[in-house]
Amino acid sequence: MTYQSTVRYDSSRIHAAAMYCSDGRLGEHFDDFLQNSLNLPRYDRLCLPGGPACVAGHPQAHLEEEGVVDELKFLVDVHKLRRIVLLAHQGCAFYSSRLELKEPRLELVQRADLVRAAAFVHRVTGLGAIEAYFARLEGDRVRFERVEV
Repeated sequence: MTYQSTVRYDSSRIHAAAMYCSDGRLGEHFDDFLQNSLNLPRYDRLCLPGGPACVAGHPQAHLEEEGVVDELKFLVDVHKLRRIVLLAHQGCAFYSSRLELKEPRLELVQRADLVRAAAFVHRVTGLGAIEAYFARLEGDRVRFERVEV
């Protein structure tokens, strides 16, 4: 089987990346927010369970952290990143399963992790343009709230 995409290829880079959870139920929402609210078409993606949680200092994510550090350094160097957006989402299974957290503490830890992750990314990459957002479920919609880092 072969398939040819109808989307035209654009080789220009926008020098931005987003790190977010790999939960497929939110992929379209993340794309919508990043592309239409933050004006980041064709952003580079770092997707893994928990997203920024892997660089927030949790021992349970040590192996993921090592891999993400390598990827971040590569993207900054080769793709000339200037901006990184960190996204966390309500009800993330990484927090409830791997870290065994429950609400209301779960969201508090996620928000604190976004701040810790932003500091870590800055330390590793030297970039100053790092933003963080929390995605909140509201019925069948997702609202993105800025988290100060």
